[in-house]
Amino acid sequence: MASAHVDRPLLYLEEYKLKQDANDYGLSDEFWDFERFKQQLQIVVVRYEQNDLEFDMIGVSPAVANVFRRLMLSEVPSMAIEKVHIYNNTSIIQDEVLAHRLGLIPLRADPRMFEYKANETDPPTAQDSLEFELKVKCTRRNKDVSEVTNNDNMYKNHSIYSGQIKWVPIGNQSTVYTEASVGPIDDDILISKMRPGHEFDIKLFAVKGVGKDHAKFSPVATVSYRLLPDITIERPIVGNDARLLQKCFSPGVIEIDKDDCAYVQDARYDSCSRNVYRYPQLADAVTIARVRNHFIFTVESLGALKPDVIFVEAAKALKKKCRMFLDEIKGN
Repeated sequence: MASAHVDRPLLYLEEYKLKQDANDYGLSDEFWDFERFKQQLQIVVVRYEQNDLEFDMIGVSPAVANVFRRLMLSEVPSMAIEKVHIYNNTSIIQDEVLAHRLGLIPLRADPRMFEYKANETDPPTAQDSLEFELKVKCTRRNKDVSEVTNNDNMYKNHSIYSGQIKWVPIGNQSTVYTEASVGPIDDDILISKMRPGHEFDIKLFAVKGVGKDHAKFSPVATVSYRLLPDITIERPIVGNDARLLQKCFSPGVIEIDKDDCAYVQDARYDSCSRNVYRYPQLADAVTIARVRNHFIFTVESLGALKPDVIFVEAAKALKKKCRMFLDEIKGN
């Protein structure tokens, strides 16, 4: 087995275990050096589509990669509904369940424009809160209608969606924001099904918070990372074996050329399932590994902040934590 290049330290995936390269001592023999860290660190954006971002973080340890993952999940703030004042609820949903559902509706408001609420018992202000209301009542459209299967023809407001939540400006907020810039991100989130006689009269108050306090404050649907796969075909594989090898990997990883010979097209999106080890004739033909300092990040934003902004805010949070730690050490 060939040794890994010094810039691409590999972890080999054997049939039943992981194996480290013989010339790579891994994290146990690495000492922190800031200048070397600056030289090795690379961030490469691979894909950016609306609220989805895929980028590579290269030349860092798992601890550093995991720091950014955790910060984006739980330390970058967002606005979410925290207080729900229910004045009337005659639907079949209990008050506490309804309040929980409303709290999980993501809001478009930019948290950087607001302050943290100093005391949760203080009245809401234009600087730290957003107020919304949900006032709807289900009624029968026409008592004489013969249609008894189509709810849209029979009832008005039989399905309550997040788009029916209305913004109520506090103070001078109407001169700074618009309803489209602070309201629910999606208008089609179902809140409740209703029938004639069911009614909501609710006031909602959103505040700034972080995901470590409650998941509703997390600005992302998910943040994940994985190591970059590295696949090497050790000998020519042709014919039926080539097609069998192709099926052992994720689509697009292994392709077959005009000579009916298998080759690695793109190892990046392989799941590293090790299916190839099920076939004795192929088990020694491929080396499967992962680059241990090359992390593929996937960030899926809810929409209030763009995914690249979330990463920058996570870096700011890390910088603030480092400064606080240094101050503690210095005794300031």
